[in-house]
Amino acid sequence: SHLSADNLYKRIDGLYSDEIIKRYTNRHIGELPPHIYAIANEAYQALWKNGESQCVLISGESGAGKTESTKFILNFLSEMSKSRSETGTQSHVNEAILQ
Repeated sequence: SHLSADNLYKRIDGLYSDEIIKRYTNRHIGELPPHIYAIANEAYQALWKNGESQCVLISGESGAGKTESTKFILNFLSEMSKSRSETGTQSHVNEAILQ
């Protein structure tokens, strides 16, 4: 999968809200419009399905939004990890991210 992101140098309200996280959770790529949470969800689901490490490559020029994109992905993964923990399924996503 490939996602291009633009840094508009301004925040768009609601684009990265908890509601949007819920909307993209457990959905397949292409079911909803392109979004960084779709990429994060795909990596998260593959992690659990395949039991193998996953990688998301974020590249771009200085000021392109790489750091912000990384923060959005980590936020999504953190929310998914919390969700699994609350359902009684052991989660090591937070630990894996920190390694």
